[in-house]
Amino acid sequence: MIVGILGIIFVTCVIIFLTISFYITIFGGGPFVPTPMDAVHKVLKEAGIKKGQKIYDIGAGDGRFLHFAEKDYGAISTGFEVDPFVFLIAKIRQIFWKWKGKIIFGSFFKQNFSKADIIFCYMLPRTMKKFHKTIMAGLKKKTKIVSYTFQIPDLKPSRIIPKKGKISKIFIYEI
Repeated sequence: MIVGILGIIFVTCVIIFLTISFYITIFGGGPFVPTPMDAVHKVLKEAGIKKGQKIYDIGAGDGRFLHFAEKDYGAISTGFEVDPFVFLIAKIRQIFWKWKGKIIFGSFFKQNFSKADIIFCYMLPRTMKKFHKTIMAGLKKKTKIVSYTFQIPDLKPSRIIPKKGKISKIFIYEI
C-alpha cells in the first residue's frame, strides 16, 4: 500500500516537473538540448579562458560548460537555469562532478554581468535578440560572448569558427 502511494506521488511529481519544463520551453526561451561533449570542449578552447576569469553560462542546462571551464581552465563559473527540472539535473551533476561553481535557479535577464570576462550562450534567435537588447549595455570592455550554433542578431562576431563534423558554428563576440 505505501509503495503504491509513493509510486503515485513520484509519478505526479515527474508529471508536474515535465509540465513546468514544457511551459518554460514554449514561453521562456527554449528547450533543453545538451551540447555534445566534443562541442563543449571545442567551445571552451576557442573562448581562450584564462585561470581566474569569471565566466557565466546563461541557460546553463546541466552545467557541463561550468564544470569543464572550472576543471580544465581554472575559471570562476556561474550559471543560470530557469527550468526547475534541468536545474535539478545540474545540481545533481554538480555533486557528482564535484565542481564548485554556482548554478542559480532563475532568469539571467535579471542578473548583473558587469564583472563577466566571458559569457557562454546557446539560445534560440528570439532569445538572443532579447539578450542583445537587455544585457549588452552593462558589460565591461573586452567581455567575450561565445555563442554555440546561433548568431546574435544585429551584432557582428569578431570570429566565427566554422561547423566541423558534428560541431556547429561557434560565434565569438568581443564587446
